[in-house]
Amino acid sequence: MKKTYLIVFVLLFSLKGFSQGSPDYGAGMKFDLNDEGTKYLRVISWAQIWSQYNSDRPLDANGNQQGDLDFSVRRSRVLLLAQINKDFLIVTHVGLNSLNANSMTPTGLGDGPQFFLHDAWAQYSVGANNAVGAGLHYWNGISRMNNQGTLNLMTLDNTRQGWATLGLSDQFARHIGVYAKGTVGKLQYRVSVNEASNNNLEQLVVPTNDGAATYTGRRLLGSKAAGKTFAGYFEYSLFDTESNVLPYKVGSYLGTQKIFNIGAGFFSHPNGAVVADASGNISGENVNIFALDAFYDVPVGTKGGAITAYGMFQKTDYGENFRLGTTYETGSLVHGHVGYVIPGESKTRIQPYVSYDNRQIDVLDDSANQFGIGANAYFSGHNSKLTLEFQSLKYATFNTINTITLQAMIYL
Repeated sequence: MKKTYLIVFVLLFSLKGFSQGSPDYGAGMKFDLNDEGTKYLRVISWAQIWSQYNSDRPLDANGNQQGDLDFSVRRSRVLLLAQINKDFLIVTHVGLNSLNANSMTPTGLGDGPQFFLHDAWAQYSVGANNAVGAGLHYWNGISRMNNQGTLNLMTLDNTRQGWATLGLSDQFARHIGVYAKGTVGKLQYRVSVNEASNNNLEQLVVPTNDGAATYTGRRLLGSKAAGKTFAGYFEYSLFDTESNVLPYKVGSYLGTQKIFNIGAGFFSHPNGAVVADASGNISGENVNIFALDAFYDVPVGTKGGAITAYGMFQKTDYGENFRLGTTYETGSLVHGHVGYVIPGESKTRIQPYVSYDNRQIDVLDDSANQFGIGANAYFSGHNSKLTLEFQSLKYATFNTINTITLQAMIYL
C-alpha cells in the first residue's frame, strides 16, 4: 500500500509540473522525510509582477490626476504541503496580493496588503479517492472559476465575479469549515459546510429602507440565524480525469492533457443578506448562487498545438437589488474564453486568447460587458511566462474603461 501511495504521489507532482507545459520543472521542490517518500514537505513559490497602463484613472484622494502607468506586485505566494503518513495531509498557504505605491506602508506594517494566511487545512484520506478535511480551505462550490488556481491562468487573471463570495462570506475566497471531496468513476465532487465571515466588505454598512439588500446577515442577525454557508461543485469528465489532490483548478494544460469536463455547483447562505422595510425593521434574505460550466483543453496536431476553451453561466442572488460597486450584483453572468497554443519546434510557445463577459444587473435594469484580448509567451510552460492583455469594460452607463497590462510570472 505504501508503494502505491508513493507512486501516486510521484506521478501527481511530476504531472503537475509537466501538465502545465514545462519541459524543465519536473517534480519541483519536494523534500522526503523518510526513505519511502511517504513523509515529505512540498514547497511551491510564485510571483506575478504587473505593469499596467490606463488613461482613464479617476482622481486620487487629494483630487490630483493619477499617472497612466503604474507597477505592482499582483501576487507573491508560498504554498507548503506536508504529508505525515499516507492518510494525512496538511496544507499551509501564505501570500500577498496587489501591493502598489498606494498600498505600501513606511515600515511594511499597518493596513497595507501584507502577507496573510490564505489556506490552512488538515485532511484525512477515506480510501484511495476520497477525503475529508477541515480548516481555512479553498474547496469551494459554484464553478471551476470559483476554484481557479493562480499558478496557471490562461487569461491575465480570473474574472472577478467568478470568485463570487470573495470578501462577502469568506477571507479571500477561503472559508473556515469542513469539506469532503473525491472521485467516483468519472465524477468528481467537493462539498463543504462553513462559517460565514462576520467582517466583510460591508461590515460598516447599515441597510436603509430603499429596498436594497446588504450582505450583513451574520453581523446583524447573529450566527444562529446566519452563521453557516453551504457549497458544492460536481463535474463529469468525458475524457481524462483531472487530479483533485489540491483544490486549485488548472487554467490551461497547454496540450499535455485531454480534458473535457462539464460541471455544476452552488453556494447557499441562509439569511446572509438583510433588507429593511419602511419603518427600518430588518429581516434576512437568503443568498443563493448556482452555475453551469464546461472546460475543454486538448492537444491539436503533432507539433504542440493546443486549444483551451471555457464557458460558464452563473445566476447570482445576493438579495433584493443588491449591488456593491461594480463588482457584485444580484443578476446573472455569462463568461467565455478561448485560447490557442501555436504549434512549432521552439521551446518558447505563444498562446493568443480572447475573453468576453456579460453581466445582467437587476437593480440597474442594465448590463456590464467586458472584452479581453491577449497573448501568453511561455518560456518554460507556466513556470516562466509573460502575458500581455488589453481589456475593455463598459459598466451600465459609466464610461468605458480600457486597460493594458503586461505581467511577468515565475513559479518554482
